[in-house]
Amino acid sequence: MIIKVCGMRNTENINNIAALGIDWIGLIFWTKSPRYVNMNPAESDGLTNHTIRDAICNISAVKRVGVFVDDTVQNITTQVRNYKLDIIQLHGNETPAFINNLRAKLQTEANPDIKFIKAISVTSDEDIGKCCNYENSVDYFLFDTRCSTVGGSGIKFDWSILNSYHGNHPFLLSGGIGPDDADTISSIHHPMLAGIDLNSRFETEPGMKDVIALRKFIDKIRTGNNIK
Repeated sequence: MIIKVCGMRNTENINNIAALGIDWIGLIFWTKSPRYVNMNPAESDGLTNHTIRDAICNISAVKRVGVFVDDTVQNITTQVRNYKLDIIQLHGNETPAFINNLRAKLQTEANPDIKFIKAISVTSDEDIGKCCNYENSVDYFLFDTRCSTVGGSGIKFDWSILNSYHGNHPFLLSGGIGPDDADTISSIHHPMLAGIDLNSRFETEPGMKDVIALRKFIDKIRTGNNIK
């Protein structure tokens, strides 16, 4: 089970969360997000980009995921270089052709092993069907709750809809996963469920994760221990 914690933008918090043994850590490069990495009030003016970049780049055991929404090829390429991104998560209306072109550029100029996630906003079985358009363009899907904020809403969709996914790529479950959901997630036996994406339900404020709550949740997911 891949554990991805997304929406990180504080250097100390990044280091503390990485120490929990998570697999992927997500940075949001969408300027309208309250978790946008360049809007960190905890860092000194003019140092925000450098300090977050240094913290992220010094973590060797965790894959770095950059989250983008209808961004340009040039900006994505720049951030892949700056933050040594391993995975690109596309959360907008990106087309398969755009993704294929972006992959070719990144493999040549930034990271030959770059992987892609396409986020699918879900409210019904029909939304899951959109995955077929991207089968030849991405490595993973991420199923999130459709909302006006493009993720991070803290709201779940009906997880039974996952049964309508019959694609060939693994997926991550996102959208409102909280501290009390470990048992429910453990009961999902879809063969292509590869991991979970944790964000707003584990925050004390946007971009700041509750380390203790995450530790308890991750331990329960991975070992079955019911820590009080």
